[in-house]
Amino acid sequence: MRYNQLGNTGLFVSELCLGTMTFGAAGENAQWGLIASLDQKGVNEIVGRSIAAGVNFFDTADVYSFGQSEQLLGQSLKDLGVKRSDVIIATKVHGV
Repeated sequence: MRYNQLGNTGLFVSELCLGTMTFGAAGENAQWGLIASLDQKGVNEIVGRSIAAGVNFFDTADVYSFGQSEQLLGQSLKDLGVKRSDVIIATKVHGV
């Protein structure tokens, strides 16, 4: 994996970013049911493979599955033993 320095922050970000809009259990949130379909097991598998490939940059948002995407990503990093300091998480806030 190749990395780029993020401005003058000292952070090195993987050239690939994993988007997490599909993280969330299908059916629980009707509005997201056609997009989001990954439960914790599926999220752990995808995040684990991404980490193994060198991805350290993740994109999420509070509106993806009404916040469930952020929760599943956080739980996955915990389940996989990934230190928070080893990943860069970009999120967005809706409606502020």
